[in-house]
Amino acid sequence: MTYEGVLTKMKTELAETVQYYLIFEQDFLNMNQVLDKRLAINFLNYECTSCHKKKKIFANGVCYNCFMELPEMGEWVIRPELSKAHLDEEDRDLEYEKAAQLQPHVVYLANSSNVKVGVTRKSQIPTRWIDQGAHEAIEVVEVPNRYLAGITEVALKEHLSDKTNWRSMLTNNLKDLDLAAIREDMKQYLPAEVLDYYLPNSKELEIKFPVMSYPTKCKSLNLAKMPFYEGVLKGIKGQYLIFEDGMVFNVRKHEGYNVSLSLSIK
Repeated sequence: MTYEGVLTKMKTELAETVQYYLIFEQDFLNMNQVLDKRLAINFLNYECTSCHKKKKIFANGVCYNCFMELPEMGEWVIRPELSKAHLDEEDRDLEYEKAAQLQPHVVYLANSSNVKVGVTRKSQIPTRWIDQGAHEAIEVVEVPNRYLAGITEVALKEHLSDKTNWRSMLTNNLKDLDLAAIREDMKQYLPAEVLDYYLPNSKELEIKFPVMSYPTKCKSLNLAKMPFYEGVLKGIKGQYLIFEDGMVFNVRKHEGYNVSLSLSIK
């Protein structure tokens, strides 16, 4: 059985075990059903997910021109403390930026390889945590705009990481931690502007991923360098496919890659 289409990040559904779906223009594939099957990935060409031209992907699934022009590619996305819509100031498209920035945002703690602090729109919980491969996460504050979330993250980054060690996450070299206690300890570092938004009673969420076996070591598949790969799928965590031979494939990093996927029983 063969599927073909442009990769975008896998859609997820929180359940007893996270459910993963690859969505193509004309079809979709429940990746949980592919576990323990042989999967071949063949890179065909690039296709910008915005302008749909057959141009090399620069970042985030789009070509260089789209990356430099689209409002959703503005620097405030990666650095929320740079958000300016609350000041009625435009970066690239004020209408878009108001819609994106002037809505409830959450600053959270997530444990995927270590405890890290992060920011996301409230509507993206728990999707954001699943995408990061966090096996446990907790909310710290819920604020009314992205700027306040950004300055909170900056303050907490002085004491916690804001990065995930993907190798530790994928080899399951993890520790279960008391995130509620860590959140309470971090309260002392919150900016004064967000103290009223602190969430002392939020509950830790535990997330179980569909992984049959974890590799002891892993190597990353880059389709630009290795356009064809075949292996037995053993797990899915974050936005990674984990294969029996230790190869891991970051689907999100390959957004905008047009591929064919072929399935067979191993």
